[in-house]
Amino acid sequence: MCWILLLLSIWAFVSFGCGILLAPWLNNFTLPGTMYPLGFWFAQQGSIYIFVILIFVYVLLMNRLDRKYGVKEA
Repeated sequence: MCWILLLLSIWAFVSFGCGILLAPWLNNFTLPGTMYPLGFWFAQQGSIYIFVILIFVYVLLMNRLDRKYGVKEA
């Protein structure tokens, strides 16, 4: 349960915090190698990338938990 809350908190911070609340401040910076404002990038692409990474982290954590308790899928 603790891992789920942590991953959901990261997702909420990145999508809502960086994409909406902190976007005006983040727009003062640009994405390295491009001219895109960082707040715009988080709102459009960054939160999606972070969400996909969080899915892979969740899968790894749950597979580790399954191995620990000997659970096998059919």
